[in-house]
Amino acid sequence: MDIVESLFDIQVQDPPEEDFSSIDLTWTKFGTAEHHDEVALIPYARVDSFIIGECSNVECPTRFHIERGRKRSRGSLKEYKDDEYLEYRLYWCSFGPENYGEGGGVLPSRKYRLNTRNRAARPQSMRGCTCHFVVKRLYARPSLALLIYNDRRHVNKSGFICHGPLDRDAIGPGAKKIPYICNEIQQQTMSMIYLGIPEESVLEKHIEGIQRYCGSDAKVNSLASQYVQKLGMIIRRSTHELDLDDQASIRLWVDRNKKSIFFYQDSSETDPFILGIQTEWQLQQMIRFGHRSLIAADSTFGIKRLKYPLCTLLVFDSRQHALPVAWVVTRSSAKPDVTKWMKSLLDRARSIEPGWKISGFLIDDAAAEIDPIREIFCCPLLFSLWRVRRSWLRNIVKKCTNIKIQREIFKRLGNILYSIWDGADPFVNLEVLIQDFVDQTAFIEYFKASWMPKLAMWLSTMRALPLASQEASGAIEAYHVKLKTKLFDDSHLGALQRVDWVSSQKDSSLTHLVWNPGSEFAFCDCAWSMQGNICKHVVKVNMICANNEGYQPSMSFQSLREVLMNLWTKPMDDSVELDLSVAWTHNMLDQIKQLVELSSSDDIGAVVNNLPLKWVSKKGRTSVGIPSSTLALPSSSKSSTVHKKNRKRKRLSRLR
Repeated sequence: MDIVESLFDIQVQDPPEEDFSSIDLTWTKFGTAEHHDEVALIPYARVDSFIIGECSNVECPTRFHIERGRKRSRGSLKEYKDDEYLEYRLYWCSFGPENYGEGGGVLPSRKYRLNTRNRAARPQSMRGCTCHFVVKRLYARPSLALLIYNDRRHVNKSGFICHGPLDRDAIGPGAKKIPYICNEIQQQTMSMIYLGIPEESVLEKHIEGIQRYCGSDAKVNSLASQYVQKLGMIIRRSTHELDLDDQASIRLWVDRNKKSIFFYQDSSETDPFILGIQTEWQLQQMIRFGHRSLIAADSTFGIKRLKYPLCTLLVFDSRQHALPVAWVVTRSSAKPDVTKWMKSLLDRARSIEPGWKISGFLIDDAAAEIDPIREIFCCPLLFSLWRVRRSWLRNIVKKCTNIKIQREIFKRLGNILYSIWDGADPFVNLEVLIQDFVDQTAFIEYFKASWMPKLAMWLSTMRALPLASQEASGAIEAYHVKLKTKLFDDSHLGALQRVDWVSSQKDSSLTHLVWNPGSEFAFCDCAWSMQGNICKHVVKVNMICANNEGYQPSMSFQSLREVLMNLWTKPMDDSVELDLSVAWTHNMLDQIKQLVELSSSDDIGAVVNNLPLKWVSKKGRTSVGIPSSTLALPSSSKSSTVHKKNRKRKRLSRLR
């Protein structure tokens, strides 16, 4: 941002809202290179509207009191600068500054406590908040006010949030002894509550996070329970219907949640409505788990029941759980519109981590636009069949009453998809299936109406793109089911607990029958599978069958093999295509070798020692733990290194 030396070069801003805040203004650096402030010019008559808007901060609601004020009479200055004041007022957050905790202090201008009427109520008052700003009524232009913001954040001198819903010390009696809760834990807890995860699960994850800092303690657990309950109460009491008109309500919501919006386009005659939502915690998880890994799209959610469909972007964490890292609400799937929000999302990630890049993008809709993904993310695409499997199985169970017929139809439908790599004509097998089960009129009519017109498109996409694994498809499906339960039926919050192969219960008396084992179209008689979902029993049985002879490989393996064979058979005279094929083949070969070595090794330490060096000093690391593009080498000499080691040993000895 350039530094402006004259106030006449700064534009006067007058937001149309009745009340506005610092987020609604464009701030300019004013002064010199040695000393400058962030300022904004507004009409002096709008100062009260600005103060009211600042007091209405959702995360840190407060009041501002006048800490210091001065006045001049007109004509008292014969010579003056353009920033001289006619009236000067210093506004300070009423939750500061006296604080008897860490990092607090007393302002030099206030040696005693003021019992003013606009002070915040006890016991949360005087929390050491450093948020304050200056309002100058200009001497040269009395109709204008110069706003100078010294500190916009509502934190104490240690940088911790010191009041509001996210304050770790504002939970009633004994709040001073509550353990440290970092911003990452707060964001994670709030996101889990928003997702509708049961409070017991949220509390368990929350306690796991704070125990990393303060260990296990019964009192810590009790305070953490209060914290989670309070956050849940705040979120439940909040409302998103801010106006009777939906469009006006959305605008108000976007204005109040600008930090969580990565793209917004209001509907007009030429442009469709697009809303991209991503919290700070979601951005951190996307950077952490999406770098050199996969991103999946759970697209067109609620297309039959919601006015605007919802698309969710997912990453897979260390336990292969699907984490939602962004939501996009829009009707449009046109290439220009998809390009807009995808580019905005990528730019946001690279503003934090410039070298951030994904290794692959999973799509679950054959009609999805793939050109924007290839152009923006520059990565391979994979196709997930979980929607096909789920839709077919749910309707088979619903429309066919005989269990044997259900299993046979599902198996035959799976064989139609497997026939892509056998050289057979899928549509010939489909005609045979329709003739064999012509008496199952309900299912056959559904299949002809819903799938026959678009089956060629899905088969073509399966041939063109490599298929995602069953584990990845199961993780996407598990998230989809949780989201559907949350949005469409809030009364069954207990059903939001994850029900798939991560969870297992040992009960030797309970048995299940898996029909058509070794196939993605295996059929289990458990309640979860009968609802059309991929159950843990099918996954476990298929894992056993994969190691035995006599079972055909998975669809994802057959798809990968065909991709490799197509690369291998590229014509030799096409040098560019040949070079690209060789590069992709060697890239996949290196990754497969690493996975085989890791899974077959008895000594994990030997494998780690053979890995390439990523960094050797703290300067070579980024804020999210991903190695930067350049390798940082230590610049200190051997003697200084020994000296640092001795200092570290002294610190450790003190801790003991």
